Amino acid sequence: MRNLKIENQQITLVDQVEEKLLAYIREQNLCTGNSIPSEQVLAETLGVARSVLREALSRLKMIGMIETRTRKGMMLKEPFIFEGMKRAANPRIMGEELMFDILGFRVALEMGICDDIFYNITPKDLQELEEIVRMGGALRNNEYGLMSEYLFHSKLYRITGNKTITQFQELIHPIITFIKDNFQSLFQPINMRLQREGRIVTHSDLLDYLKKNDAEGYRKALENHFMVYKIFLRERKERMRDGQDTQGKVRLG
Repeated sequence: MRNLKIENQQITLVDQVEEKLLAYIREQNLCTGNSIPSEQVLAETLGVARSVLREALSRLKMIGMIETRTRKGMMLKEPFIFEGMKRAANPRIMGEELMFDILGFRVALEMGICDDIFYNITPKDLQELEEIVRMGGALRNNEYGLMSEYLFHSKLYRITGNKTITQFQELIHPIITFIKDNFQSLFQPINMRLQREGRIVTHSDLLDYLKKNDAEGYRKALENHFMVYKIFLRERKERMRDGQDTQGKVRLG
C-alpha cells in the first residue's frame, strides 16, 4: 500500500486522499463486493487523521461507490452514476445556461435512442403507450399535462432497456418541468406558430409511427415534436449573440 503515500500538492488534503483511494482501487483491480482496508489501516498508511480520511470516504459513499456492512467492514459497490448530479439537480440553484444545456441534451438523447426503441418495443409496450395517450391527451398548442408528458416519454426511455438512460430521464424531470413552467410565455408563441404551419406532432402521432414500425417516419416526427425546444434554444442563442436580454427570466419566488 505504499502507493497511498500523500505528497505535498496544491489541492486540499481531502482531495488528495480521495484521489489516492480511487487510484488504489484501480491499481488493485478491486471489483464490486471486494473489501477495502479499514479506516485505521488507511489512515495510518496515508499518514492522515481519520477525520480527513472519513471526509474523503464520505464523498465516495455519497455516489454509492462504497458501503459499510456490519461485520464485513467497507466494501466496493456499483455506484449510481448520477448520484452526485441527483443531489445538485435543483433548478432553483441552477443558472439558465445550465438548465437549457440539459434541455438540449435531453432532446438529443431522445433522438438518439430511436433505433433502440424500435429494436426493443413489444406489443405490450404499444398497449401501455396507447393507454397513456388515451388518458393524457394534448391540452392545446402541443402542450401536455406534466404527468402525461412524463409518463409517455418515461415509457420510451424504459423501452430501450438501458437503466442509465431511464435514471437520467427521472433525474432531469424536475428541471424540464421547471423550465416549462417558468418559460411558458416564450414557448406558447412558438407552438402557435408551429400550429399555423401544420408542424405539430402529438403523442398520438408518434404512437402511430411506432405501431406502423416506421422508424424513419418516427424519427422525423419526433424531431418536429421537439421543434418547440429547438426553436426556443436557437432564438435564445441569437438574442445572446446580439447582446439582448434572454426575456422571461426565471422567477424564484
